Formats: sequence, C-alpha cells, structure tokens
Amino acid sequence: MDILQPPDWAPPRGYANGVACELTVGSKLLFLAGMIGWNGQQQFETDDLAEQVRVTLENIVATLAAGGAKPQHIVRMTWYVKDKQAYVQAYPEIGRHYRAIIGKHFPAMTAVQVADLVEDRALVEIEATAVVPGLTSPSAGD
Repeated sequence: MDILQPPDWAPPRGYANGVACELTVGSKLLFLAGMIGWNGQQQFETDDLAEQVRVTLENIVATLAAGGAKPQHIVRMTWYVKDKQAYVQAYPEIGRHYRAIIGKHFPAMTAVQVADLVEDRALVEIEATAVVPGLTSPSAGD
C-alpha cells in the first residue's frame, strides 16, 4: 500500500489524500480521500461553488498523478454538496469545468446533499476511486 501525496502539498492532518494498492503486476486501485476546493497549501481562494468544484477536480487529478493515474482511470466518484439548489443552478459551469479537467470520461457517480462539511468554507467534497490496469491488460486504456 502506498500513500498518495502530491509533492508540493502540505501534508493532511489525520488522514491520507489517497492510497494505492497493487493488484497484479502494474495494476492498482487508488482510493482518494474527499477532496475539497482549497489549494495544495490548504487555503481557500474562492467561495463560489463552481470554482470550488474546479479546484476540487484539479486536486483529484493531482492526487491521481501522485499514484501514476489519469482521469480516465476513475471508476467512481461521490460528490457531497452543502446546497443542492446552488449545485443544480451551477450545472452548466460545473459541467464546463468537469470536461476541461476530467474530459468526457463519466464514471459511476453519486451526488448527495449533506448538512455540513468539516471545513467550514468547503461547499463541495468529492471522493474518487480509480483502477490503473497492469501492463499485461489488453484494456490498458492509456
């Protein structure tokens, strides 16, 4: 098991940004912690929901890269939002950010409204799971 930590990020307190587990030669599972819309130094730069989604997706991509994965390796995402109405209203901008950062790759997803998130300024939190196929896999997908 390997801990995923983008090299220029401040270390999280009490959890890992992600964990990678090797399955077979070269293949592995990556489990990403809930990512939020702060920068690598754990500072928020915006209180706009769509912009926090953008930063959150960038954080997911950075953590995937720390584990040797790309956005197309994501197989599951769970989105936690504090305000369902704001989320629905921001669909167009969120969709633009998603396509710009993740592409046209759409894994299994769930979105739920939650009463609150641990970080007060966080408006969204996204968990992700990725599968990186091994070199011998016929569906390497790179």
